[in-house]
Amino acid sequence: MGLFDDDFYSTKVSRRRERAETSSSSNNRTWSVRKSRRGLSTLQISAISSLISAVVAVLLFSLVTGQLSQEKVAEPVRVQNVAPSSGDPYERIIQAAATVRPAVVSIINHKEDNKELEILDESALGSGVIYKKDNKKAYIITNNHVIDGSGDLEVVTVDGVTRKAELVGTDKVSDIAVLSIDVKGINMVAQIGDSSKLRLGETVIAIGNPLGLGDTLTSGIVSYTERTIPVSLNQDGVYDWEQEVIQTDAAINEGNSGGALVDLNGKVIGINTMKISDTGVEGLGFAIPANHVMDIADELSAKGKIARSYLGVYSIDLNNPYVPLAEDQRKELNLPTSVTDGVVVLDAVGPGKEAGLQLNDVITKFDNQPIHSTLQLRKYLYDKTKIGDELKITFYRNGEVKQVTVKLLEKPEE
Repeated sequence: MGLFDDDFYSTKVSRRRERAETSSSSNNRTWSVRKSRRGLSTLQISAISSLISAVVAVLLFSLVTGQLSQEKVAEPVRVQNVAPSSGDPYERIIQAAATVRPAVVSIINHKEDNKELEILDESALGSGVIYKKDNKKAYIITNNHVIDGSGDLEVVTVDGVTRKAELVGTDKVSDIAVLSIDVKGINMVAQIGDSSKLRLGETVIAIGNPLGLGDTLTSGIVSYTERTIPVSLNQDGVYDWEQEVIQTDAAINEGNSGGALVDLNGKVIGINTMKISDTGVEGLGFAIPANHVMDIADELSAKGKIARSYLGVYSIDLNNPYVPLAEDQRKELNLPTSVTDGVVVLDAVGPGKEAGLQLNDVITKFDNQPIHSTLQLRKYLYDKTKIGDELKITFYRNGEVKQVTVKLLEKPEE
């Protein structure tokens, strides 16, 4: 029997009809099925029609393709540098998270200020990523601000085990720190990816310890691959440094700092560091690119610090929209009207003091390169000089231009 009890849906003649026709013949009924005048059955007519239709279709197709081959066909537009996605993207998120989760830890900072009161505030909680190990220790990358003012440091692994951690080294400028723990029981380290290959819109996941809720996973996209944002190193409201970061809309909250930003291959491509939180603002999280992190982390684990050139000058900007100089202060500098940018010396110590720099000197050039702000001064020292270099400084003192040469020393630990 067919799927339906209705002869209309059946491809075969109903046996009930065959039996009815046989029965009627045996009863010598007067009606009979009329045959086609041309002597062809319905099946034969259908077969001939199908054959004719196929021949016509082949002829028409040959005609059309023959005309197209004689004409120049326009090349299709192709999107360049876009790799096709492979597999279920949601499954890839699951696999990436499973790959990196065992290498992400929660960090508890028992700050000296709160140690006696046994208080843990949000700033005492953070995250970290196990990125390498040797026979004795496993090493963890986190943010400097996570361990800032640290007393005792503890690390909680994904299996819930709490371990004592030691500070290997930290760098305030890059906001990177490295911790170490006993290697026993640590079987997984994170794979570090190439952050320079990130693409706008690429799916990423953030893993960390927001608000003490360890092993939390969020997902989003890369909103911007190389965003430069101003930073106040001294937290005094004056932007005296710039940080290159990956911008993402994956949720990053208090405690996520130091955690992993991961691509769909399960590789760490950034260290989560901050978010912008304000009324009406959402989806603005930032991570330090892995390529920048690893250069700093390798030097910290080897030397315990980052060696940078040191001039020994404390300064403010001559033209700073955030902290403008008062009119009487400008008059005291007695600068030519042509001098509108530079760095005003507030105090000089170390190499700067030995070279003769003093209060109210206005630095305008390093090695004949214009210096417009404290930010430019610091970037020039850190990026274009090394310890032991001699630096030629052009500055104004009481309206007169002067030059001195300073031998740069290593920046002391703060």
